[in-house]
Amino acid sequence: MNVVEDYTGHVEPGGDAARRVLDRLAITKLSVGPMDNNAYLLVCRRQNEALLIDAAADPERISDLIGHGPDRPALRTIVTTHQHADHWQALGAVAGAYGANTAAHPLDASVLPVPPDFLVEDGDTLTVGDCALEVIHLRGHTPGSIALLYRDADGSTHLFTGDSLFPGGVGKTNSPEDFQSLLGDVETRVFGRLPDETWFYPGHGDDSTLGAERPKLAEWRERGW
Repeated sequence: MNVVEDYTGHVEPGGDAARRVLDRLAITKLSVGPMDNNAYLLVCRRQNEALLIDAAADPERISDLIGHGPDRPALRTIVTTHQHADHWQALGAVAGAYGANTAAHPLDASVLPVPPDFLVEDGDTLTVGDCALEVIHLRGHTPGSIALLYRDADGSTHLFTGDSLFPGGVGKTNSPEDFQSLLGDVETRVFGRLPDETWFYPGHGDDSTLGAERPKLAEWRERGW
């Protein structure tokens, strides 16, 4: 698989992967499946251990992303951001092939094809090598939707949002109450805590920063669900 090292946050369905290298963590983004789902491979540069966010589809392409040589990273954990089926079609195949542990929020766990080895709640920590990821529960797109926050040694912050936050708005909700819940969590638990420089990586499509989206919060609330 070809991996582009000039990371912009844009990948094409069926196309190249794109890698961003931080001080301690390498992040590689790949579009998989017919719904342009993003799968993110996080590799601790010191320990060469990996964590995969959303084994959404195309297990063969995900395997190619991880690599086949003796220096490939050891895939330890697969995190599913929420229960919707387009985010876990390859979960069983990838977890079985690599013997990886799986993790999800308990409110979404029962729907998944593989019972999670770890149930994670808001404020919990997952590790990949010696890098820590904080779990943020964002209620509304699904009951158990989560985001993962990484703070690198270089001072940058990186947030993997699943389908809870995109450039241009929060994720789809099924009622005004769910919309208010999700927008409220995004406002308080994301925008209220993290700086504008925070780069976020959604479950579909291109990335953005909190600074680019923050001025639109009032518009999102006015627009409603």
